[in-house]
Amino acid sequence: MASIVRIQELELHALQELRAESLREGHKFIERLCEEWASGKNRFSARGEALFLAFADGRAIGVCGLNCDPYAGVPQIGRVRRLYVMRAHRRVGVGRALLVDVIAFARCHYRRLRVRTDAANDFYIAQGFRRIATDAETTHVLELTPLPNDAVPYP
Repeated sequence: MASIVRIQELELHALQELRAESLREGHKFIERLCEEWASGKNRFSARGEALFLAFADGRAIGVCGLNCDPYAGVPQIGRVRRLYVMRAHRRVGVGRALLVDVIAFARCHYRRLRVRTDAANDFYIAQGFRRIATDAETTHVLELTPLPNDAVPYP
């Protein structure tokens, strides 16, 4: 199984395999992640933001980020960003493990998570999100229950 690590300093070469495979599949969002990280536009470093990588055998095999939702207009809503798992590691729980860590982190900062996806409807529904059709920038939402006052927040 993969190990999930929160990344605060990203060496872009670690994402080369993810980047190449996602481009071959026609997805540009890992490319955008790399470009935005390199330019400083989005480093998942603001309060309530995080970037997680999944590793197996010393290689990055998956990624998922969390930002304050730039489309929501309020700070209580987070956005799942750039979830991608290499083809050889799909359907074995890597994507779910990444999303579980993102949700755990998000509970300390947000009341709702939103995502926009064209291809992963069943995956997000299985993780507790509900499908919506009323927002052009969002396809799925997850209401988050706040942590109890005595809970230890995500590190």
